[in-house]
Amino acid sequence: DEKTQLFNGEDLAGWELFVDPTSGVKPADVYSVKDGNILVAGQPFGYMRTKEKVGDCTLHVEWRWVGEGTNSGIFVHVQDGDQLWPNAIECQLCNGKAGDYVMLGGSKIEEIECIGQFPVKDRVGNYEKPAGEWNEAEIIMEGRKITVYINGQFQNECTCDSTDGYIALQSEGGPLEFRNVYIK
Repeated sequence: DEKTQLFNGEDLAGWELFVDPTSGVKPADVYSVKDGNILVAGQPFGYMRTKEKVGDCTLHVEWRWVGEGTNSGIFVHVQDGDQLWPNAIECQLCNGKAGDYVMLGGSKIEEIECIGQFPVKDRVGNYEKPAGEWNEAEIIMEGRKITVYINGQFQNECTCDSTDGYIALQSEGGPLEFRNVYIK
């Protein structure tokens, strides 16, 4: 399959940066490139998202915690309107919960009753590696269906209410790095 690199290893070209507007922190202080990897500070809350929406594709992302494992996520099917919790499906990267789905900003899926601010659909199994080691997420988006694999193992699947959107990498918790971010 043909790959489209979303991160060139040098800068954050192609990405929009967003942080909690009440934080007083500049996005450039949260998202940077170091040694060919995206470095995310983890605080304040926010995300960096693609400038272009995507539809059917497979998203590949590698991540590792810098120090202690905390919380972050990969957002897919992010809808228009940047806000702290955008309308999106989050593939959870929270240490010990990688592969859970979290419905953000009013998004819904068919497989669970989406009640409350952050409804969760639990993953199957636990295949993430310890803090400091690189992990891989493969997120397959086909129409309204989203399937996630962590380190090559099936973790979760859902049917959402959208067929496309932006992709975003979250700042929520502690520092982490991303690399090899592409779609095919």
